[in-house]
Amino acid sequence: MEHLTTLDAGFLEAEDSDRHVSLAIGGLAVMEGPAPDHASLVSVLAERVSEIPRFTQVVRTHPLDLAAPEWVDDPQFDLAHHVHRIALPQPGNDAALYRVVADIMERRLDRDRPLWESWTIEGLAEDRWAVLTKLHHCIADGISATRLLAGLCDGPDAETFANRIRAAAESSAPRPSGPSLNPLDWAGGIWHLSTAVTSAAARIATGAAQIVAGVLNPTDSSLIGSVSNLRRYSAAEVLLSDVALICHKFDVTINDVALAAITDSFRAMLMHRGEQPQRNSLRTLVPVSVRSADASNQLDNRVSLMLPYLPIELDDPVERLHAVHRRLTRVKSGGQRQAGSAFFSAANYIPFALTAWAVRLLTRLPQLGIVALATNVPGPRRRLRMMGRNVLRLLPIPPIALHLRTGIAMLSYGDDLVFGITADYDAVPDVDELADGIERAVARLVAISEGAG
Repeated sequence: MEHLTTLDAGFLEAEDSDRHVSLAIGGLAVMEGPAPDHASLVSVLAERVSEIPRFTQVVRTHPLDLAAPEWVDDPQFDLAHHVHRIALPQPGNDAALYRVVADIMERRLDRDRPLWESWTIEGLAEDRWAVLTKLHHCIADGISATRLLAGLCDGPDAETFANRIRAAAESSAPRPSGPSLNPLDWAGGIWHLSTAVTSAAARIATGAAQIVAGVLNPTDSSLIGSVSNLRRYSAAEVLLSDVALICHKFDVTINDVALAAITDSFRAMLMHRGEQPQRNSLRTLVPVSVRSADASNQLDNRVSLMLPYLPIELDDPVERLHAVHRRLTRVKSGGQRQAGSAFFSAANYIPFALTAWAVRLLTRLPQLGIVALATNVPGPRRRLRMMGRNVLRLLPIPPIALHLRTGIAMLSYGDDLVFGITADYDAVPDVDELADGIERAVARLVAISEGAG
């Protein structure tokens, strides 16, 4: 019997804090046709689901939160409760597909059953079909969910970028050799250890203070506020080769380029609404993986966070790109990632009743400082196949909650970088403009890079 971690259980508490929220994450695979018949699809899914314990388990809670919730086998598991089929209205374009995706994702998963669903979507234009896989965030973070979804495809687990994330690289530091018999070495070791501990504690304290300030300092923007129970979804796609060109020209990272493009599009959207972007208008929640290489196949959440102000007040795209790079570098060195990781790790050693009460209280307090979510997930390097069909597109679907009206998930797939955007239906009717703006922003940086070259 396996217990949920404090972070995993926190996603259940956050969902309970707002009846308008569904904290499920999703992946949409668009495939070349024709679609298989339903019986064949169910047969294949039944075989592959049987190899994933979480897909046949339910969450069992304890009275008064005397212990953490547990994963237990569902004695009444029935695949028919989880596998569904639906057809798009004509003409079956992306707008119709995204509307169906939003409709499916906005509904909560049934806690009395395993927390996932698979939807086969037929009727796409150009003889295509799609599979939408939806699972609760308490099961997995973006990296582990991507590996899980890739495992549902044909062949062995797809090669991903997950082994190249920062946490995996940091975990490969050489182990110390055996203990020394020289007392001078003991003294030096104690000195270095105390210095390292003091430095780490100071960095964590600084990072924790920055996180608290980011949550408590209010932001005056239409991007933040209560959410309804309806969602919109849209997506943007750019070539990774274009992003690499920008990275090479301006000595920045893929994440810098992606966040700069998001910032550019948010700026255009706010100005179209008649709002003047300010320096504090776009404080963004940026999850950071702390997953080590030896935990790449574990289904759970292993993330920390950063809360940078994205430079939405800047008009020049190159200046904005450099500002994103500088601010992320400063935030990374400021201890926010370490503070978040230390908090979630320490919480697992505190009686669950206390942490559950604290999380329940915190998720019910209206936060007024963070306006958007932007998460970057390394995806499969190679194109996938499912039931013998090529997966043409792979789109991530993030949730929104806690007064964040817009969530953007970035996923690399083959030669593309895909931006999946979930937004509140009433608060962000211009979600398609946000997606188009991201593509325009990358194209503008590409043109500048080529012109300057």
